[in-house]
Amino acid sequence: MSTIKWIIDPTHSEVAFKVKHLVISTVTGYFRKFEGQVESSTEDFANASVSFQLEVGSIDTNQSDRDGHLKSADFFDADNFPKISFVGKLAHQGGNYQLLGGLTMKGITQSVILEVTYGGTVADPYGQTKAGFELEGKLNRKDFGLTWSAVTEAGSVVVSDQVRLQLSVQLVKQ
Repeated sequence: MSTIKWIIDPTHSEVAFKVKHLVISTVTGYFRKFEGQVESSTEDFANASVSFQLEVGSIDTNQSDRDGHLKSADFFDADNFPKISFVGKLAHQGGNYQLLGGLTMKGITQSVILEVTYGGTVADPYGQTKAGFELEGKLNRKDFGLTWSAVTEAGSVVVSDQVRLQLSVQLVKQ
């Protein structure tokens, strides 16, 4: 059985995260530099192998001081752990998809499950075959050693432990 290889098209993809700030609002951030590939033996991506890496230093929350703090040892420790990686499988059952695998941050690997919506596969105007996916999930940042915490005088938590992940991914068939 032949393997179909796909790579992430970074110009048509994004990796976002959302976290509650002061319990009253949500801060959205992005990782701007990432790469990944998918290998599948079927056109519907059933049981496809997925690998993905992103550069911690590419974090962007639209506020440079906050980005610097997130890159520091208080959070991602980008100097010592410059990459976040994922390796897993895309499970397909009855029209539903889930991405299951190991996410590694700060040298700590935890199992994660992301819900996946497959947008379809099309040929673009340049003759390339593209496939689109939307992925969502949640994780506890403290499970990965991102334990910095602070409380306001009124008792509000500054940064929530729960982080929502949202990815829009376009793949290019190789």
